Amino acid sequence: MIVAEQKSLDEIKSLIGDAQKVLVVGCGTCVTVCFAGGAREAEIMAASLRMSSRLDGNGKNVSDVTVQRQCEWEYLDQIEEQVRKVDIVLSLGCGIGVQALVEHFPDAWVVPGLNTSFLGLPTEQGVWEERCAACGDCILGLTGGICPIARCSKSLLNGPCGGSEAGHCEIDPEIPCAWQLIYDRLNNMGKLHVLMELQPPKNWRSSRDGGPRRIVRQDLRLVEDGE
Repeated sequence: MIVAEQKSLDEIKSLIGDAQKVLVVGCGTCVTVCFAGGAREAEIMAASLRMSSRLDGNGKNVSDVTVQRQCEWEYLDQIEEQVRKVDIVLSLGCGIGVQALVEHFPDAWVVPGLNTSFLGLPTEQGVWEERCAACGDCILGLTGGICPIARCSKSLLNGPCGGSEAGHCEIDPEIPCAWQLIYDRLNNMGKLHVLMELQPPKNWRSSRDGGPRRIVRQDLRLVEDGE
């Protein structure tokens, strides 16, 4: 899931500026799970902005709405009229949601209410940890399902650095060494031989080198008339 956290109220107020009619748009998927931008957070944010603006002597008209997913046009279609009636849209979606709103409503001014952090999972109540760097060339089949790109502080591909000690990362002793985790898992599975093959330097072209990535599935595209 995409993990994000809310910007400070002061920063959000600065982004909104002098706009009087504000629409706070929540998202019902990833940022709901991490309690950053779901329906509850959108409602609280709208109330906070109304109250704060009144205390500042410039009461704003702030409403809120939450869509199932900000990153898909069909859900954004449902709020077209609400977007058209306001001066500014405050998105509580991830960075993808913000840009989807901008593309779908080119005449609307959209600002982010969240900082998108990483792809991760909840490890305990109130704690989310990074697990994937979305590098475009998954090697989890060679590392026991533990990602060294995201979980090793140095993204090393052929074992730990010299600073790893007692299973902990030299960058932060609170972080478990990813390569210790990989070794322990492969050892427990009886598959240590997988580590004997050296991995070449990572080809980052599948990641960000070459511009924004795009995937086209021809089998899922609508067939045009006559084809």
